[in-house]
Amino acid sequence: MSAHLVIAPIIVPLLVAALQLLAGERRRRTAVALSLASCLALVAVATTLLLAAARQGDGGALTAVYRIGDWPARFGIVLVADRLSTLMLLLTAVVALATLPAALGRWQHRGNYFQPLFQFLLMGLNGAFLTGDLFNLFVFFEVTLAASYGLALHGSGVRRVSAGLHYIVVNLTASMLFLLGVSLIFGVTGTLNMAALAELIPNVPAHTRALLHAGAAILGVAFLIKTAMWPLGFWLPRTYAAAAPAVAAMFALMTKLGIYVLLRLSLLLFGNGAGPASGGFGTDWLLWGGIATIGAGAIGMLGARDLGKLAGYNVVISSGTLLGALGLQQTAVTVGALAYLVISTLALAAFFLVAGLLAPEDDEEKADDALVLEPYDPVEAMGRGDSLFADEDESRVVIPAPMVMLGVSFFACAVLLSGLPPLSGFLAKFALLAPMLDGHVRPGATVLFALTIAAGFCTVIAMCRAGIQIFWTDPERPFPQARVTEVGAIVLLLGLCLVLTVVAKTPLDYLGDTAHQLHAPEHYIRAVLSPLAEPRP
Repeated sequence: MSAHLVIAPIIVPLLVAALQLLAGERRRRTAVALSLASCLALVAVATTLLLAAARQGDGGALTAVYRIGDWPARFGIVLVADRLSTLMLLLTAVVALATLPAALGRWQHRGNYFQPLFQFLLMGLNGAFLTGDLFNLFVFFEVTLAASYGLALHGSGVRRVSAGLHYIVVNLTASMLFLLGVSLIFGVTGTLNMAALAELIPNVPAHTRALLHAGAAILGVAFLIKTAMWPLGFWLPRTYAAAAPAVAAMFALMTKLGIYVLLRLSLLLFGNGAGPASGGFGTDWLLWGGIATIGAGAIGMLGARDLGKLAGYNVVISSGTLLGALGLQQTAVTVGALAYLVISTLALAAFFLVAGLLAPEDDEEKADDALVLEPYDPVEAMGRGDSLFADEDESRVVIPAPMVMLGVSFFACAVLLSGLPPLSGFLAKFALLAPMLDGHVRPGATVLFALTIAAGFCTVIAMCRAGIQIFWTDPERPFPQARVTEVGAIVLLLGLCLVLTVVAKTPLDYLGDTAHQLHAPEHYIRAVLSPLAEPRP
């Protein structure tokens, strides 16, 4: 594997975005072709890196450490490709490749510079997954947010602008907290390289350790806002419901950026190697905050009367489940959490795309209203002559093809998100929950286990109610003519979930090795800080 391949996930979308800006808005076909080529290249690069990581075995070795300018890791920019980062790179590339064609029909034409913003979003996400220091994590975090601001407002409309402006204010606050937390950590340790921090934290003097913990806590709050932990996630359902479907699908992935950073920092900086003073710092907040987030998401989902908000509250439940799992700090639970992260991201992206197809495409305000789910009164329906046993029901029923496709896709999303067998959503939840039955886990694991099961039942209730309202109670509901690109995007995402159901063993083995690598951070530290590491241009 070429040493320069590690930086390709950052360089490729950056160059493509620059070319798209030079081409201008009049050459949209050129911009679309460049975006598709970029996404295909990112899938190929991420697959190559992931296969290289898989060949390393379970010994904890990293795929590559890329030191830009050959500066020492403590002072220069370092990119680290290990099992977790390559997994997130591949997940990002696949979701981007699936959602991009869904935006080519109607959504990219409702505003300017959709394609460059999409590429800058990919650049920021990939850079955040690969970076090995907190300063560049902040830089890529800001690139991601700047692109997401434009995408959240893409298409304008009162509903979208109102939600988008709230989203901007909340995330600007998170950025300020991020910078403040990073500054405190740098003031105490003198470095922002994550491997160097992991080496220094056990030896931080007692009189400055409180300042270090304060900086880490403030930094954690910034990412807890991004992951929508209760009560910090009030902004998410409204923003995701108002965004364009393809954008909301990418935002479901972007929420996992906060999960990735919390997973990385909690095990690398504040794991067992941090010593008794700092080991396990913040894990109780993650556990009980995740439990509270699951409860809030379940309540919001049961009360949602908007299909977009229903999908948004599913994102909240997903985040809460992962936060609770991170708080347990158990290797077996981490394996299940990684599996759940992958499956829930694919299913949520597909669900947002399905919800977008249920909206008419001729008018923005009608599109917003079409997603409202009204309560169904069977008595009133029979009074209108809409009884299920009316005379016309005895005739042959012809179901339109778009309705069949949307119904099957909606059902698949409901099964995946609720964790019902036999699809991969059940396998992921089983892998996550089974280790919690072990008596050696923390006491809060029982509460997390019970609430995760309860949230699954709430998901079944909410999704069934929405499905009945959409597909059964209104036979005259207009279903848009689905384009091939939109159908293909949904089929790709749900098809991957089906493939992961059939070939579950190999992915779970990879995730098991990933979890062991995360819980043994000495391999990461040694690889990044070793002076014998291969010099990088």
